[in-house]
Amino acid sequence: MYDVYARLVRPLTILLGSQPWLPRINKQIVAVDRFLQRVTRGRIGLVKLGGLTGLMLTVAGARSGVPRRTPLLCVPHDGGWLIAGSNWGAPRPPAWVGNVAAASDASVNFEGRSYAVVPHEAVGAEREELWAVMNRTWPNYAKYEQRTDRTIRVFHLRPVG
Repeated sequence: MYDVYARLVRPLTILLGSQPWLPRINKQIVAVDRFLQRVTRGRIGLVKLGGLTGLMLTVAGARSGVPRRTPLLCVPHDGGWLIAGSNWGAPRPPAWVGNVAAASDASVNFEGRSYAVVPHEAVGAEREELWAVMNRTWPNYAKYEQRTDRTIRVFHLRPVG
């Protein structure tokens, strides 16, 4: 039943996600997503309501060491998850990118289950290949790439064990 719902709502979500004004309400979007994921124990978030796949990433702050939780759109791939530091195509990457890049481990909650993961940044040809995979799921990544001069970093989160 969810698959039918997702196929119906995903085009609307993609249209909404392409709007240039959407980043202005990013803090509110993240707050609502965190709340939904907390009350549903990670089973439902805004991304899932939009017919896509998402996860809650927990990674230690690069400087503080304090665990930081961030809800993200993800693309399940090769037994793990792909995430991109797009920040809606803003000139600067989101704060979590620096934390993931500096981390040797992290954890994700995906569909209500927790997994220890090892983050791997994709670069060069690998990044291009994974970027194409991500764009098939969320075509707005291409729009975000056009909005910024920076290279959007791509990470593959692989479960431990």
